[in-house]
Amino acid sequence: MPRKPSAAATDAASASTTLTTQVHDRIRADIIRGDLRPGQKLKIAETTARYGVGAIPVREALSRLAMSGFVEVRDQRGFYVRSVSAAELQDLTRVRVLVEGAALREAIALGDADWEGRVIGALHALSRLQPYEATPERKLDIQWERLHNDFHRQLLSACRSPYLLRMADELRDLTTRYRHISVSSQTTVSRDVAGEHQAIAQAAVSRKPDLAVALLSDHTATSSEIALTEFGAHAGASAATVGLAALAGEMRASR
Repeated sequence: MPRKPSAAATDAASASTTLTTQVHDRIRADIIRGDLRPGQKLKIAETTARYGVGAIPVREALSRLAMSGFVEVRDQRGFYVRSVSAAELQDLTRVRVLVEGAALREAIALGDADWEGRVIGALHALSRLQPYEATPERKLDIQWERLHNDFHRQLLSACRSPYLLRMADELRDLTTRYRHISVSSQTTVSRDVAGEHQAIAQAAVSRKPDLAVALLSDHTATSSEIALTEFGAHAGASAATVGLAALAGEMRASR
C-alpha cells in the first residue's frame, strides 16, 4: 500500500507553489506596468536577483507566463518578454469585441439578482481606486488593474458557455499586455474611464443588451485605438503603423 506524503512534504510542496505564484504575479505586474519591456531577455540569474528568489520558482513562473502569452521561449536562447505589435493588437481587439459581445448578451439574458449584485459590487470596488500610482511616472496601479479585470469578468459571469468565458479571459489577459502603452498617452489622462464603466454596468443591469454591448465594444476599442496611436507616434512610418487611422474607423464602423 503506497505511503501518504508526510505533512512536512505536503507543506513544502504547498510553499513552493505559493512562492511560484507570487513570483508569477510580480513578473506579470512588471510586464503590464512596462518595467519589463517587450522583447527584453529575462535571464534567470538576473530575474532571481531582482525578485529575491531561487531559480526553480523563477523558471516555473516564466513557464506559466509563456503559457498565458506574457513571455515567449526562444529556442536555445531562453525567456523573453513577449513582443508587442500593432497588427497583433488589431486582431486581438476585433476578436475580443466579438467574443465579449456574445458573452455579455447571454449574461444579460440569463443573469439573476445575484449577478446584478456581483456587477455592481465589482464596479463599486473599482471606483474606490485610481488607475495610476501617485508617482511622477504615472505607472498603472496593479490593484486597480486586478479590480478592473474582475469588473469585466463579473459582467460576463452569468454567461453559461465555459468556452466563451475562457476565451474572454484569455483575450482580456493578452490585451492587458498593451496597457502600459495606452496609459502613457495624454489621451488616457483626459478619458473618463470610470464613467465608461458606470455606463456599461448600468446598461447591463437595466437589461439593455444592445446598449451594453455597444458601450463595452467602444470601451475596448478606444483603449486599443489609444495604444495604436502611441505605436504610430513612436514608430514613425514603419509597416506596423500604416493605416492606424483607417483601423480606428473600421473598429467604430463594425460596432
